[in-house]
Amino acid sequence: MSGFLPINRKEMQLAGIKQPDFVFVTGDAYVDHPSFGPAIISRVLESRGYTVCMLPQPDWKKDESITEYGEPRLGFLVSAGNMDSMVNHYSVSKKRRDRDSYSPGGVMGMRPDYATVVYCNLIRRTYKKTPILIGGIEASLRRLAHYDYWSDKLKRSVLMDSGADILMYGMGEKAVVELADALASGIDVRDISFVAGTVFRTSDPDVLSDALVLESYEDMQADKKLYAKSFFTQYQNTDPFTAKRLVEPYPNKQYIVQNPPSLPLSQMEMDDVYALPYMRDFHPSYREKGGIPAIEEIKFSLASNRGCFGGCSFCALTFHQGRMIQTRSRESLLQEAELLTKQPGFKGYIHDVGGPTANFYHKACKKQEKYGVCSHRQCLFPEPCENLIVDHKEYVQLLRSLRKVPGVKKVFIRSGIRFDYLMYDKDDTFLRELITYHISGQLKVAPEHVSDKVLEKMGKPKNAVYRRFSERYARLNEKMGKKQYLVPYLMSSHPGSDLRAAIELAEHIRDMGYIPEQVQDFYPTPSTLSTVMYYTGIDPRDGKKVYVPRNPHEKAMQRALIQYKKPENYDLVKEALMKAGREDLIGFGEKCLIPPRKIVGKDRKKQSGSGKKKGNRSGGRRGNKPL
Repeated sequence: MSGFLPINRKEMQLAGIKQPDFVFVTGDAYVDHPSFGPAIISRVLESRGYTVCMLPQPDWKKDESITEYGEPRLGFLVSAGNMDSMVNHYSVSKKRRDRDSYSPGGVMGMRPDYATVVYCNLIRRTYKKTPILIGGIEASLRRLAHYDYWSDKLKRSVLMDSGADILMYGMGEKAVVELADALASGIDVRDISFVAGTVFRTSDPDVLSDALVLESYEDMQADKKLYAKSFFTQYQNTDPFTAKRLVEPYPNKQYIVQNPPSLPLSQMEMDDVYALPYMRDFHPSYREKGGIPAIEEIKFSLASNRGCFGGCSFCALTFHQGRMIQTRSRESLLQEAELLTKQPGFKGYIHDVGGPTANFYHKACKKQEKYGVCSHRQCLFPEPCENLIVDHKEYVQLLRSLRKVPGVKKVFIRSGIRFDYLMYDKDDTFLRELITYHISGQLKVAPEHVSDKVLEKMGKPKNAVYRRFSERYARLNEKMGKKQYLVPYLMSSHPGSDLRAAIELAEHIRDMGYIPEQVQDFYPTPSTLSTVMYYTGIDPRDGKKVYVPRNPHEKAMQRALIQYKKPENYDLVKEALMKAGREDLIGFGEKCLIPPRKIVGKDRKKQSGSGKKKGNRSGGRRGNKPL
């Protein structure tokens, strides 16, 4: 169990494999690192005695590309890669991206759109009956009927379009081993209906007897309200302790059946997964093509946890990793840190220690260990639950230990910090040590917006919480003699955001003293509450209507307002202000966003001169003063 897994027939023969148990088809190049899902799944299978050959980025236009190893003994594993292939290929404006960080040299076009479906159809043209098991983020978030932003329609479960036999959702380590064992024991893939964390297709009506029956695909196509209702039922059944089996009916008495999620990994199981013999690099065959850019961000990072109880509406983590936190032990992370110090290219800097949310290093409350997460309420939103455990002590101890590892100069935290959770901790120790040791000049956080009505739709805390955090952060920096700044991530055009809310955000930015360089338009990706709001105009949580900015021109105005000082945004900003009846923000006063007209020539020099007397409102370089 050493070296890379085979990526072609020659390497398979050198490894002494006559017929692999599984062929793993993936839309990414082969990177054997635990931040890449295919690497984890293949190494877990290998640790259980199964042979796996990798087939990264096959040419989907050629049928023979799928026959590199012949027919596998147990089946094909298929994943689109670490990202949904459509998100990988297209920006929120649906323009084709020019770079794919998961392909050799960053070259775009090495995988097809809707890669999971295309790869499965490619396999089925040659291997009619060989089991196909699909997984990864694309399959996981498209496991039942879902709104597809790029085609602008409600799509069927990916199982229906791909022809695959079983779908694994979530992280998949437990499910894939149970499936492999079942197939190896001789059970027909069509009879494997009992594995937690899987979805299967059937025509047997008996599945209806012990399940929650969702709205049918046909009915949801006809009525968006029913899709919102179905999605919220799914949303309330994402916990492995309480979730029910879900059934989604399709025409001709076909059913898609979702089993409850797999149980979370114990700390020992997590440690075991990350201790597997990963090569921690891309396959050497990619070196002459420029390598795989995606590994640069994570090569010297540590994954300390999974899951997130933050509950942001626009995030799919609830549907994929779940709300229950799973952590690795301090010993496991220290062992990996020591391993990093011996890796080629390590210069003493651990780039990150975290996960979906860095400072979630234990379960939200003790009840979850026995009963799971609550289906009817969130841990942090709209107010923190009275049972929430707010404690950074274990995470602080972990970071202190990592700083002492010989060869480590600095340990950065670049995963998201949940600032509201941090604010509920009355002990300043973590924030002080974060400021002192784990950032360099700036801390990136994600308030996303300032309008409370928009934040409510986002599942984020009220703006007052962020303001208090900003003040606390600035106060501690000043007290400690540091000049470090907050860099907020902001989002435009989220459901609930009209022009008035966008202008409220622009006014907040004006008062911050600089224009954010990074702005994200809301991107309706599969299986999030926010995407359902975007498609249906309904908040699934309460069934009420919600304003949705869908018009591309309005979305452009909302984005321009966040960067209102950019000359190229002037016309859009002026149009937005006039349309919203906020002409009071057009002028030369200190509170105005833009002048009444574009300033050119001598007028520009006059205005820039008068601006100096009042202070530099544009902020000049990023972070000219604390937020």
